[in-house]
Amino acid sequence: MAEDAPAATPAVESAPAAAEPAAAPAEAEKVQLPAVKVQDRQVNEYKVETLQSPKYVKPLLDTPQNITVISKKVIEDQNVLTLRDILGNVPGITFGAGEGGGGYGDSISIRGYAGSNDVTVDGVRDSGQYTRSDPFNLESVEVVKGANSANSGAGAVGGNINLVSKTPKAERFTRVSLGLGSDSYDRATIDTNQPVSDSIALRLNAMKHENDVPGRDVEKFDRWGIAPSVAFGLGGDTQFSLALFHQEDDNTPQYGVLFRNNRKVPGVDRNNYYGYSNIDVQQIENSTATGILDHKFSDALSLRNLTRVGRTTQFLVVDPPQGNVCVEVGQRPLGATSGNNCTAVGYTPSGPRGNIRDTTNEIVSNQTDLTWRTTLGGMSNALVTGVQVTRETFELTGGNKLRNANGSPATLPVMDIYDPDNLYTGPVNYFRTSKSEGEQKNLAVYAFDTLDLTKQWALTAGLRVERNEGSSTAYTVKTYTAPNDNNPTPDNSNLGSITAKGDPAENEDTLFSYRAGVVYKPVETASIYVNYGNSETPSKASVNGSCTPVTNPPPTPPQSNANCNVDPEEAVSYEIGAKWDLFDARLQLTGAIFRIERTNYRVASVDPTEPEQQLDGESRVKGFELGATGLITQKWSVFGSYAYLDSEVKQNLADGATAIDTQKGKDLPNTPRNGFNLWTTYKLPLRLEVGYGAQYQGSVLPNNSAAAPNDVRVDGYWVHKASLGWQANRNFNLRLNLNNLTDEEYYTRVRGTGWATPGEGRQAVVTANYEF
Repeated sequence: MAEDAPAATPAVESAPAAAEPAAAPAEAEKVQLPAVKVQDRQVNEYKVETLQSPKYVKPLLDTPQNITVISKKVIEDQNVLTLRDILGNVPGITFGAGEGGGGYGDSISIRGYAGSNDVTVDGVRDSGQYTRSDPFNLESVEVVKGANSANSGAGAVGGNINLVSKTPKAERFTRVSLGLGSDSYDRATIDTNQPVSDSIALRLNAMKHENDVPGRDVEKFDRWGIAPSVAFGLGGDTQFSLALFHQEDDNTPQYGVLFRNNRKVPGVDRNNYYGYSNIDVQQIENSTATGILDHKFSDALSLRNLTRVGRTTQFLVVDPPQGNVCVEVGQRPLGATSGNNCTAVGYTPSGPRGNIRDTTNEIVSNQTDLTWRTTLGGMSNALVTGVQVTRETFELTGGNKLRNANGSPATLPVMDIYDPDNLYTGPVNYFRTSKSEGEQKNLAVYAFDTLDLTKQWALTAGLRVERNEGSSTAYTVKTYTAPNDNNPTPDNSNLGSITAKGDPAENEDTLFSYRAGVVYKPVETASIYVNYGNSETPSKASVNGSCTPVTNPPPTPPQSNANCNVDPEEAVSYEIGAKWDLFDARLQLTGAIFRIERTNYRVASVDPTEPEQQLDGESRVKGFELGATGLITQKWSVFGSYAYLDSEVKQNLADGATAIDTQKGKDLPNTPRNGFNLWTTYKLPLRLEVGYGAQYQGSVLPNNSAAAPNDVRVDGYWVHKASLGWQANRNFNLRLNLNNLTDEEYYTRVRGTGWATPGEGRQAVVTANYEF
């Protein structure tokens, strides 16, 4: 609305003392001030304008790359908590079964390519394979699409994900939230920011949370966290901040229900739990300390230095639902390609039941960025140069606790397929079965330059050269040996003891990454761009992983997994896109057409003279994305996007192979062709706000296993959610969130012949927020 301000009367100065009175004016001159417009303008908290990294010197509108930023406001309005749920807002990102060499945790795929090693926190790689379960200290989540090694380092074939932490501010506020809901949902958070002086501020974020997983009989989340930080020199040329973070989780590992041949076993209820509820546990501790120094030498030259020390531990006891599933006597077990026919109906557990995985990740990283803004021949130029030094270590101890006292595996009872008894009553004795260590050192230097040729044309280019050195060391552990005819009384004393330390398996590579883009601005509020970039992925791309040395030199048959001396895999990305700010820059529309080509991934050698893997594999993903973020009107917010991914395995065997390439021409695993997300809110009278959301993921091929053929697609699904908020007054509001409105039964994180995780069932949560 608008109001005209009343005419103002000018101030009248006191007459100076004088011998005679001053003559009074006949009439004071009247001054009419211009009208003042007062607007009820909502803060645009969905639309983020800039990225955290100093490598990006332009606002998102003028950055030649498809980037999605999920703001704190979107996260709060939807009441999404885990990273998996937050990234459900970004079509084209999927999660795998969370097993294999990396272990249980967030197993991410971005535009069809593995991205578990491409998660950063404030620009520093977060390599631990664990479950990122809470956003209480997050300001936003930035998802940069396309090959992006130049920005984030080795890997980043499909893109990278950056988690932006909250930092101290100059203003004073305290926000307290309490949540209660179905499925034993209890949550409390506090976010308080307190200026100590004009230049010093303290901020504290803390959280306590617990809930049962909706739609499941056993799984639960239980965690607490605290994140204090302090900033000195706010508003000055030199600023320094120190932030601490600590979170502890005590969760139930989520595997899910029996899947065979990429389908749920018929008749199985999604609530069923096929592990052992009194055995399974996931305990996580994550602690970091981060110091950031910003110094402004002048308006043209500034420096930023970030130092981080971090430690993440995860202790797991798991019982994934592997083993034979017999639904009919006389038939082969579901999913089995060999073996005996069933003699009784039931689920016979086997495989890594009772396995323990105790991991520790540690990191020390220092990153320095120097930004120089100048004018070259009348053209504005921004040059960012930097160096990053990182050392990571990894330790893994494996074991099993479902053992008899003599170390032999316990006999596991057959479970009812349809009503499993998840309480274990057999012997429990822990024995260590493995131990390994890893180390990763990375030294990177980089430069990024952005040149404004004219008001309409800009060029940007970047390159990164890094030296990546990694090693993995395995220990020999004495494990149980079953008696046999040749050795009826094996020595099973001192089980779990370390008998030898192996030689380190080492991988060293110098990586060269680059990207370039051109931006054309037909009008001030729109941009059209094209970009090109690459990624390089060494054999040991993560401290958690390992390369495998050659143990059988030629002329013996080549090893399928030997790769320590194989050159890095490469990928290139092409993208053409446009961005357009509408409605006085309240709403941003985006669109992009892209193509990612992985030109040489590793496959097993077929040449006896080449014992290591060969870089003959090829794949590609092409498609397009559309997005809308911001305010359509002052009362109507929207955050939505659509992604189409057309993926193809071009070659999955080494050159010269005589076998049939069974994967050639098929889709990449966990790559849905269609993905859609929408979240929108609207302000109603009486201080009410309604929200609605919908997410769709198309069908996927979950893996490339011969036992679970990847020509059987896992069904796609729709999930709907809603919210209702009430702003009681300036300080207090209530919000009701309803998740999975239709109680849709769907499955994610699929391991085709093993298990799949049911999506969370219907849930209602009420959150009370008080700010002062």
